[in-house]
Amino acid sequence: MKEIMAVKLPVYLDNNATTPMDPRVLEEMLPYFCEKFGNAASRTHSYGWEAEEAVDIAREQVAALIGAHTNEIVFTSGATEAVNLAIKGVLEADERTHQHIITISTEHKAVLDTCRHLENNAVHVTYLPVERDGTVDLQLLQKSITGSTVMICIMYANNETGVVHPIREIAAIARQHHVLLLTDATQAVGKIPVNVEEDGIDLLAFSAHKMYGPKGMGALYVRKKNPAVTLTAQIDGGGHERNMRSGTLNVPGIVGFGKACELCLEEMNAESMRLAKLRDQFETELTAIGGISINGTTASRLPHTTNIAFEGTEGEKLIFEAGSDIAFSRSSACSSATLQPSYVLKAMGLSDETIHNSFRFSFGRFSTEEDVAHSVKVLSSIVKAHRSERDQ
Repeated sequence: MKEIMAVKLPVYLDNNATTPMDPRVLEEMLPYFCEKFGNAASRTHSYGWEAEEAVDIAREQVAALIGAHTNEIVFTSGATEAVNLAIKGVLEADERTHQHIITISTEHKAVLDTCRHLENNAVHVTYLPVERDGTVDLQLLQKSITGSTVMICIMYANNETGVVHPIREIAAIARQHHVLLLTDATQAVGKIPVNVEEDGIDLLAFSAHKMYGPKGMGALYVRKKNPAVTLTAQIDGGGHERNMRSGTLNVPGIVGFGKACELCLEEMNAESMRLAKLRDQFETELTAIGGISINGTTASRLPHTTNIAFEGTEGEKLIFEAGSDIAFSRSSACSSATLQPSYVLKAMGLSDETIHNSFRFSFGRFSTEEDVAHSVKVLSSIVKAHRSERDQ
């Protein structure tokens, strides 16, 4: 007989916002807070050498996860800083008088806000629309490239819908026109296979806290050859990270980031299959109550993410009434503090009513079948009650 596991409430289904740290990551980090506290830039004694060695090992682990070389990894405070360094750093190093960036309207705010900042500095930005299912029109992308286009910025996978973009095809278009490709792969790395060489990516940003590592740690991959990417540092002072990002290295965070990457590399395939099964079970059982639709294409998406519209419900009431049982969100964490409807779903052409009743559910390493069963039971009950009240 299968043992029935207790459900810890509220069930956490917001792993795209952040993931809990894996205990194995914390265990790896702990010695570097008190016992092995050296500065990795201290080259004259064993404390520094020990810290430097730990950073080197972690850099190898991070590079291995995305198929990069160790000298192509720049440690940052997170993906947002990595995106800023990539976009601003490349444009500052580029000598063209007129500069042009292409991105899409469903990008993360880290890219969109950086682009809007650069527009104030006379950089021209094209914000491509997306299709109803959240995908990119590659012909429109190709037509948008001009002689002044420096960079294409398109995320690997969308943080709200889980839609995975055809990065290899996009990279081929960029390479054909001698344009750099930056991809924010924060939601993809560690969840699905990402290989910068095979994918043809020039710059890639990602964060540790989206893959069961520590908050405050991220990395930027910067291609070293074919082509060699040149960028100007945005933080000066000491020449750390090969003069690309100065500042004393966060050794415990880097060690944790490395361990998190190592675990993802080892467990990704099995974990992805398990999470896709949980997500599909969740969708199937909810769909059975009727009036449920999935936002975004289901043909190419992350295995652990779903964005669901509940017809005939009151969105605010649903998330309030379910809050003690399930932790989930309307959109990305960076936008949830505002009362504005999801700009991602808006860009996909969904009505305000549908957006108001749409929610993101993202499963993770510690999600269980019992979590799914409990969540479906709670949501089904609330939705049915809302529809009953509406019909009275």
